Amino acid sequence: MKKVLVVEDDRDIVDLLEIHLTDLDCELEKAYDGHAGLQKGLSEKYDLIILDIMLPGPDGMEVCRRLRAKEIRTPILMLTAKAEEIDKVLGLELGADDYLTKPFSVREFIARVKAIFRRMEMIEANLTQSQKSSLLKFGEMSIDLDKRKVTINERRVELSPKEFELLSLLASHPGKSYDRSRILNLVWGYDFEGYEHTVNSHINRLRGKIEPDIQNPTYILTSWGVGYRFNEEL
Repeated sequence: MKKVLVVEDDRDIVDLLEIHLTDLDCELEKAYDGHAGLQKGLSEKYDLIILDIMLPGPDGMEVCRRLRAKEIRTPILMLTAKAEEIDKVLGLELGADDYLTKPFSVREFIARVKAIFRRMEMIEANLTQSQKSSLLKFGEMSIDLDKRKVTINERRVELSPKEFELLSLLASHPGKSYDRSRILNLVWGYDFEGYEHTVNSHINRLRGKIEPDIQNPTYILTSWGVGYRFNEEL
């Protein structure tokens, strides 16, 4: 049984989500403001946190930021009534795993939740299976997959959860080109047209943190007409 925290001040939405999450064999905990949601998120372990952006107290963006600052890696699905692109980008940049704009269909909600669970199960399976390659080294870069730690010239590079998963995917298969749709499916766990820009924005932010010269990347290369690959010649 999966344990899910729903942080949402609209009790009708909470009741609706509870019905469908129970059908997915989830145990639900509820918080109706940012303070309570943050406290629960920091003190208890969950398989998923569903987090509304517009909350009393700290808003969802701030709750997400504080959870990630404390290295809480629980997947976060953000809900909002706002549809502006800037909100999506900011939410994902702060470490959210996925994003749903209200009003959303129950079918889409269930699909997103299932995709997140599938992705987390794949990550856990890969982790237990791959003791062999838990440490990757490329020139001055070292990637510890178990500790989720990246260093360059022995200095730690702070990455968001999605940036780390993106780097790990590419670095685990040097020279292999991934198109944006494939990256979206493997890292975010879903395959919806129109979200490829999420991959581009994360690649740009990741390059900004790891590349000595972002105009001439050393690690993450562009495969023209395809997508991206990790430099196999390091």
